[in-house]
Amino acid sequence: QVQLVESGGGSVQAGGSLRLSCTASGYSYSSACMAWFRQAPGKGREGVAGIEDDGSTSYADSVKGRFTISKDNAANTLYLHMNGLKPEDSGMYYCAADPPPCQVVSGYEGEEDEFNTWGQGTQVTVSS
Repeated sequence: QVQLVESGGGSVQAGGSLRLSCTASGYSYSSACMAWFRQAPGKGREGVAGIEDDGSTSYADSVKGRFTISKDNAANTLYLHMNGLKPEDSGMYYCAADPPPCQVVSGYEGEEDEFNTWGQGTQVTVSS
């Protein structure tokens, strides 16, 4: 059974940094499309960043230059390094996985439909 588990969320002040991690059991990151999504209260799930099986990355415009997605295939771990955090970055962050072919993740509506495996989420709260 495939299971994704996120960790690393927390509460920080604006301008701070966090690193989210997502580990997997029953899933090989080296041959998967992986992504981070987030959901704020009362809003839909939004794509934040994606990384394809070949290592290509994509980002929502709102996080470009501040967030970095990466993966360690040997450790089957996905990361999201978040710098320069803003209050509007607050929300529940989810990692997601899907077999190739991979789609770009850039924050457009409907991107979550491309992923069929999800973690339970980790909360990020940024205070001003």
